[in-house]
Amino acid sequence: MTTSTPYPVGTPGRPWDAAEVSAWQARQTRKRSYQTDVLSVVETLRARYDVLQYGRLDHDPDRYPLFCIKSRDWRDELPCVLVTGGVHGYETSGVLGALRFVDRHASGYAGRVNLIVAPCVSPWAYETIQRWNLHAVDPNRSFFDDSPAQESADLMRLVASFRDRVLVHVDLHETTDTDESEFRPALAARDGVAYVPDGIPDGFYLVDDSERPQTGFQQAVIAAVAKVTHIAPADHKGEIIGSPVVVPGVIHYALKKLGLCASITSAAYKTTTEVYPDSPRASSEQCIAAQVAAVCVAIDYALAHDDRA
Repeated sequence: MTTSTPYPVGTPGRPWDAAEVSAWQARQTRKRSYQTDVLSVVETLRARYDVLQYGRLDHDPDRYPLFCIKSRDWRDELPCVLVTGGVHGYETSGVLGALRFVDRHASGYAGRVNLIVAPCVSPWAYETIQRWNLHAVDPNRSFFDDSPAQESADLMRLVASFRDRVLVHVDLHETTDTDESEFRPALAARDGVAYVPDGIPDGFYLVDDSERPQTGFQQAVIAAVAKVTHIAPADHKGEIIGSPVVVPGVIHYALKKLGLCASITSAAYKTTTEVYPDSPRASSEQCIAAQVAAVCVAIDYALAHDDRA
């Protein structure tokens, strides 16, 4: 089944050019403040952690500096843990979850790992509550050499010096009802293809790497999060978002091939989280708590199974 209402930008069946991208840009407005929600919180963490500016968005550099939070007691012999949020700026619990993890839990890992947390990779998209960046490019399909997304390129440059020392990478995402009402229709319009409606998984799930799956690790994260919020069931095909469920709450993607954020390191343990804040069974607070729980158990599991720990 396809939708009968065309997306308001572009011509059905024809991919966008610069004029359509400009028309799409004109529809975007700021709906919340990166300064208030993210930068002000990062500022409060400076007393306990090192804060590094690793880039700034060229189209508004003063408004959109890019920051990460790092362990103050960095030691080269320790394994590294990378936490990323807000790769898709509209995914609120990923941003707030990353910040809450640092504030409430990161100190417990001092002397055991080097922590690097990039809480809001896509700040323009955070403010406009968008999946894409200003140029209608999806950062989470753009983690590759000569990336068309500055957000992705800057994060890769940050990680380059320690990418082979990362033990665990948790990339925090969520899915909302606007995936079906806005983002997937926009994607189809941008690419000049027909939009085919789909469902949204009701609950938390994880995306593992099909090239290097870590089933036990993923199951440990699912078990911890299940104490906070519900886990998304498979649909009638045994799938979640079109991918077979390999164990409850876990699907596989080819992370590197798809240019996903979780592919940017050599981490033995990597996962992409997804929560559903529009579920009648979950609150925004539960979604943030689920993200935090996922990060904590991911680190704990990795340390318990790593020879260097």
